[in-house]
Amino acid sequence: MATATKRRSAARDRLVEAAARIFYAEGVHAIGVDRVIEEADVSRATFYRHFPSKDELVRAYLEAEDQAVRRRVALARSRAEDPRELLERLVSGLGDQICGAGFRGCPFINAAVEYPDPGHPVRQAVRVHRDWFAEVLAELAVAAGIPAELSGVLVFLRDGAMVGGYLDDPEAAREELKLSVRALVR
Repeated sequence: MATATKRRSAARDRLVEAAARIFYAEGVHAIGVDRVIEEADVSRATFYRHFPSKDELVRAYLEAEDQAVRRRVALARSRAEDPRELLERLVSGLGDQICGAGFRGCPFINAAVEYPDPGHPVRQAVRVHRDWFAEVLAELAVAAGIPAELSGVLVFLRDGAMVGGYLDDPEAAREELKLSVRALVR
């Protein structure tokens, strides 16, 4: 058991954190393992002790992103009185993210673009996140009075806002997302 605990080491955490920064800013395929190793300040042997391949590091990066999103949603849930308030909090948080410094779109959409094979482990990590997020939004939509068959529209709006916030004016994307969700809830 000590070995498994050791595998979740500070060096592993530094590798995932460095990968997250670099992959998000510059793209996955554009970055080699050597760059991540250098940024994380670990040896090549340490890298391969934790990750048998770059793709496994990419998967770990996406799983860490997924856990961060789940924590933010749980926090928003704990602070919201009702489903509409929670929906407003999520939209507001997404708007803040879109307008934040260094925003480069959705890390999951970005990774999916670079890994087109739906059977690839990276795409499977993307699918796990998207399925979970769609389920959360579907539950929230129904609780907020949105017809179940329209709950997928929330995912669609989120995706559009993420892409629009990166490619176009982030403030405009934030406002369009707010208006769209308000219209859907009414």
